[in-house]
Amino acid sequence: MTSRISRIIALTLCFTISNLGFSQFAGAAVISTSDALRGVERSEQINSIQRVLVRADVQAMLQQHGVSPDQAMQRVAALSDQELQTLHERFEALPAGGVGLFEVLGITFLVLMILELTGTINIFSSF
Repeated sequence: MTSRISRIIALTLCFTISNLGFSQFAGAAVISTSDALRGVERSEQINSIQRVLVRADVQAMLQQHGVSPDQAMQRVAALSDQELQTLHERFEALPAGGVGLFEVLGITFLVLMILELTGTINIFSSF
């Protein structure tokens, strides 16, 4: 009986020792502040872009071009840091509500000026 137990222990020990070479070790290192900030900045940029992709009008436009919203979100997550930065800057540069107040006032003034010069209206003669 003891020889049987010692044989099982010996086989188990041989098996565990032979598998030691296949084990993987986790390495720990100090992360610099810039690396940590880059990770946070990347996740904020991805979240910002995904908030735009969630909107119904953007999803309708994506589907018109044959891209599903899920595919678009996966592609955004797979972008490199440089590509993500460029895309984020382009989204930030776009006007949020379309045409601004100054553009509307400028266009209105130009239309009134053209109509006044062609004699269609007589709005500026009273000034």
